[in-house]
Amino acid sequence: MANKNIRSLSYRKELDDNLFENVAELAKNPASQEEFHELAERFMIDDSVVLGTASFYDFLKPENQHKTIHICNGTACMVAKTQERLVENLKTFVEADKIGHAPCLGHCHHSHAFMYDDKTYSASTKDELEKILSPSSVFPKGRNLYNVDCNTTPILTSGIGNISNFYALADKFKDKPKEVIDELKISNLRGRGGAGFPFYFKLEAVIKESFDKASLERSRKTQDDNQKYIVCNADEGDPGAYSDMYLMEHQPHKVLFGILMTGLTVGADTGVLYIRGEYPDSIRKVNAAIEELKELNLLNGFRFKIIRGQGSYVCGEETALLNSIEGLRPEVRVRPPYPAQYGLYGKPTVLSNVETFANVHWILENGGAAYANLGNGKSTGTKLVSLDSFFNQPGMYEIEMGTPLKTVFDKYGKGFKSSVKAVQIGGPLGGIVPIHKIDDLTLDFESLNEHGFLLGHASVVSIPSDFPMIQFLEHLLEFTADESCGKCYPCRIGSHRGYEMLKKAQNESYKIDRQLFDDLIETLEIGSLCALGGGIPLPIKNALKYFDDELKEYFT
Repeated sequence: MANKNIRSLSYRKELDDNLFENVAELAKNPASQEEFHELAERFMIDDSVVLGTASFYDFLKPENQHKTIHICNGTACMVAKTQERLVENLKTFVEADKIGHAPCLGHCHHSHAFMYDDKTYSASTKDELEKILSPSSVFPKGRNLYNVDCNTTPILTSGIGNISNFYALADKFKDKPKEVIDELKISNLRGRGGAGFPFYFKLEAVIKESFDKASLERSRKTQDDNQKYIVCNADEGDPGAYSDMYLMEHQPHKVLFGILMTGLTVGADTGVLYIRGEYPDSIRKVNAAIEELKELNLLNGFRFKIIRGQGSYVCGEETALLNSIEGLRPEVRVRPPYPAQYGLYGKPTVLSNVETFANVHWILENGGAAYANLGNGKSTGTKLVSLDSFFNQPGMYEIEMGTPLKTVFDKYGKGFKSSVKAVQIGGPLGGIVPIHKIDDLTLDFESLNEHGFLLGHASVVSIPSDFPMIQFLEHLLEFTADESCGKCYPCRIGSHRGYEMLKKAQNESYKIDRQLFDDLIETLEIGSLCALGGGIPLPIKNALKYFDDELKEYFT
């Protein structure tokens, strides 16, 4: 009930005077206690709400305010073993206490990644660093180059030509919600960031809420009873994934059109893009694209709002993201109700991720059946695949669903530069796939699920043969413990206990009780509120199954 009351108070000023943005601005100054108190009074909330939010995010914590350079500590950079040398090189130019850390910066194709002056870079030598850090530097700011290719009809990687012509499709479909939903249903477009939930169903659910009398009776009878939102989850925090970054920086209008068309279909006039702070160039380029739409008068009365994330992986979970926008601590909500019923500020909300929205234009232009003809029937269309720096040709590849994974790795990635024993697909919660299993898998939801893995963002992080699997598992549990929102006990306590056990087994004469460890993993899996705690057991189980010979010395 307390959160509902705070949500209502935050909604009074909504997005134009957004509570979360106000908190972030104060925390980054940093502000005095009096200034935080004044903000709380202005929003008619308790000081603890403001301070609780400010203390949650990595970029807002007082101990991080003086950091000028943030080193990527994502999984791809970790296994590449580039970051220790990068830190040593940086110490030539800046004081050690000015160097902080950030999660994945989207330079997985090159590693050596860091963020400086609100831009991200990769630099493997001192000479490159000097060019970047020098005040008179002419080094291309924030340069992030990688190979892009496609093995089928390009949907996400094709050019769009004239912007006005591109958005003319919205005029054709804006008064035809049934046609839009029918085409999406025929296409079988499924969410591209997680479990693959049918996209059309979210639109239908939000439209239904508009006519649900019981829902209206539960709400306050005001002029904004019918307010609805579209929220784009652009908080792509999975280490190894940079597909959302590619779309926002190179195809922003495909993303924006999808949000706009979804809004016109369900009767929402506002689209919010929650973009992670680790992607500063994505924020700039999406903002520039929005300004372009305003200048060309192509918004159809719709408005866009960018919210900049402040460093929290759990904000990739949809309900935590909604809480974050509202200025609350980004804790996971208990469901039901789902966002379609009770979303942003308690209003019906369509919430999906960047790549899902980016497919909408092609589907409406070419028809849902044409999209469904790509793929294998259950997993239709294409999927962006991020290949990391262990490949001979790392980059971003648009791959038709159902393509053999070996084809992706060999034809597009050109194989591995060095010996690799496994790959993790789909971020820290994705499966750990031993190399010998690659021949059995195709790029789609069903194939990976049937073999005990996960597609997710289709990010590929290579685990080299000489990287201890016990260290990889320790990293995954440490990541989960650090990023847990803390709302549920299994995730908050269980991930930390698991991390402690794995670390102790490596550094002391201690063996992990296998039954105890299995019980812990099971508790995380079935007792956690969201996929952070509930999903981390998957890669651990994969590792214990396929790398038992390597891991058994740490267990009894």
